[in-house]
Amino acid sequence: MFSPASLTVAPGTVVTVVNEDKTPHTATDAEGKAFDTGTIAGGKSATFKAPATAGSYSYICSIHQYMKGTLTVR
Repeated sequence: MFSPASLTVAPGTVVTVVNEDKTPHTATDAEGKAFDTGTIAGGKSATFKAPATAGSYSYICSIHQYMKGTLTVR
């Protein structure tokens, strides 16, 4: 699961995602267009830039689509 599952940031903020699991994961905009970390190996991290447009963005792990979260940009 994502922790925290909900995150609020300013537009353009660089967000770091840390995979504390042994299994690979992603943090991918559910629409697939605003951001995508790509596959993050266990124990590694990746970054993405938050969208410039304010709003609520649902995201998933594209490998384990039951993992869900929300990025709020404002």
